Amino acid sequence: MCEAGAVVQGGPAFYDRVPYFFTDRYDLGMEYAGHAEPGSYEDVVVRGDLASRKFIAFWLAAGRVPAGMIVNIWDVNDAIQHLVRSGEQIDRDRLADPDLPLEPLTAG
Repeated sequence: MCEAGAVVQGGPAFYDRVPYFFTDRYDLGMEYAGHAEPGSYEDVVVRGDLASRKFIAFWLAAGRVPAGMIVNIWDVNDAIQHLVRSGEQIDRDRLADPDLPLEPLTAG
């Protein structure tokens, strides 16, 4: 339930959306979901090709993904938001493998 709806109905209000930011600049499109405070993560895993500017970056903290960033790859933001929201531990090698679809990694 959205916050405004909960307040109108007299129930507790909560906000469960994953923080989200996007930008499109010339030939670069980027979407960032979640939030990784500096110093709060141990690693950044890249899936894709940095040189071609088509990749997904995942911040990892204790095996979990607090944030992900899409660069010039489309239609995977829902899967990344689910991964962030789930709080599940994800295998680093599977996360980095572009041949594996993201959806099975976030199922559960």
